[in-house]
Amino acid sequence: MTSSTPASAVLRRAALVALGGMLGTAARMGLGLLIPDAPVGVLVANLVGALVLGILTARLPASDLRVFLGTGLLGGFTTYSSFMVDSVQLWASSALLAAGYVALTLLGGIALAALGLHLGRKRGAA
Repeated sequence: MTSSTPASAVLRRAALVALGGMLGTAARMGLGLLIPDAPVGVLVANLVGALVLGILTARLPASDLRVFLGTGLLGGFTTYSSFMVDSVQLWASSALLAAGYVALTLLGGIALAALGLHLGRKRGAA
């Protein structure tokens, strides 16, 4: 958005991010109930989020829907702060496990985001 974006559009997008964030956070809580092991649940949320965001970015033009789904829903679903806390807690018990968790999260996230972008591109598009 630019400085020429009407205030109503800014407010609409802020509301979409808030609604999407609320739904994404609820989905993250649901995942946490399904996978109560904190590092594993956070890993799954972040990797799935990276894949889906890659697909959305490739498929959807910059729009209200992309703001709602990408910034809002997936922003609420993925969790960087929990990833950091889990990494520090794992480090206290096993530096090797913590290093593996960090590497898997970062490298897996990059790989899945790239896969999502690839999958999201329309067939025949460059």
